[in-house]
Amino acid sequence: MRKEILEEYIDACELVKETEEDIKYLKKKKQASVLGEGTVNQISNGNKYIGAAGAEDMQDKDWQLHLEEKLLVERKKNAEHVKLKAEEFLNTVPARMQRIIRFKVFQRLTWEAVAVKMGRGATGESVKKEYFRFLNEN
Repeated sequence: MRKEILEEYIDACELVKETEEDIKYLKKKKQASVLGEGTVNQISNGNKYIGAAGAEDMQDKDWQLHLEEKLLVERKKNAEHVKLKAEEFLNTVPARMQRIIRFKVFQRLTWEAVAVKMGRGATGESVKKEYFRFLNEN
């Protein structure tokens, strides 16, 4: 269970970032839609209006974009929930292991860099073994 929680954390962090980018893109699409994409006709005096068919198309498009945004927001919320579960789990483990997990999983440091941060003569290999021993405990 421990390993799965930590692996889910990594994926959840990435999913939050990706979903935030998707939401930004979608908002730009919505703004472009509002600014006049659709069927536009011109009257002889130069004024523009949207024909009935164009208005329906814009409503359908707006509704679809609204639903997409709602799904993306829900996806982000779920990914943030997974991140919180991993962080709650982290609070239940010994302090030394919390530091190792934070450095290796959350900050994505190499084993050698983790060892340097841990200090006290730790090596990359010793910290790696300690981490995997911890994960394999029942």
